[in-house]
Amino acid sequence: MRHSIFEGSATAVVTPMNGYGNLDFDAFGRLLEWMIREGTDAVVVNGTTGESATLDDKEKMAVIRYAVRQVDGRIPVIAGTGSNCTEHAVELSRKAQELGADALLQVTPYYNKASQDGLVRHFTQVADHVSIPILLYNVPSRTGVTIQPETYKILSEHPNIRGTKEASGSLSLIAKTAALCGEGFDIYSGNDDQTVPIMSLGGKGVVSVLANIMPRETHQMCRLYLDGDVKESRRMQLKLLEIMEALFWDVNPIPVKAALCMMGVCGDDLRLPLTPMEPEQRERLAEVMKRQGISLKKELHNQTNLL
Repeated sequence: MRHSIFEGSATAVVTPMNGYGNLDFDAFGRLLEWMIREGTDAVVVNGTTGESATLDDKEKMAVIRYAVRQVDGRIPVIAGTGSNCTEHAVELSRKAQELGADALLQVTPYYNKASQDGLVRHFTQVADHVSIPILLYNVPSRTGVTIQPETYKILSEHPNIRGTKEASGSLSLIAKTAALCGEGFDIYSGNDDQTVPIMSLGGKGVVSVLANIMPRETHQMCRLYLDGDVKESRRMQLKLLEIMEALFWDVNPIPVKAALCMMGVCGDDLRLPLTPMEPEQRERLAEVMKRQGISLKKELHNQTNLL
């Protein structure tokens, strides 16, 4: 029987940066510790929210190394090691395994727009070269390609491919995937606002942006569902919907970094082509945060480094 990498809420962690565009590991460590204290069930580093597209390979490995050491086995560390080049994805995945990552997140190859056969061969090649579990990542709005349910079925038969982060937005696709792949293939929501609907189809939880600023609540929403309290879990999903949507008023992770900055957790520095949240939207986001009971503090940074 194959075991789940995690159940509940995994935070898609931001990568804090300082005003010079360098990685801010002090802030990163504080963020990881806070998430663990608040009950987060796993962390995902070097994902979309972690600005993996503008981190070079050396920085990606530094982030994984730091996260593994800081977390120290308390919860799983899932490392994003995807690429649109299969050879590069294999290389990153092997290095992440060597650094102690508990699992890997593999996004569909972007820009190339591989065929379904190409996706099978790409993911299989990566899975053949590691011994730790892999989560696929289906996010067609970012990559231009969708993993189809029949493709999921083929990939689910590989012993190292354990499940997927589903951000296609299509509940029909997810339902068919669950029907075809069965209990041995774990599905996680890749969209906070679809967490409970996907769990109703057998999903095991969420890889969450919201959990960067509300880790305890995101964990609780999932835990309630897993423990059978569907009504209360649904109530939380609807209560949190406003802040979930606000975190996508601009391109992720622009709003969540602005929110963390307003909370005094870390700066909101980003790398081009991402730019800071516009002041008007920032004010609107602050109002939503206040309504959700989030305390705002003095901001650490208000300008991004233009690298």
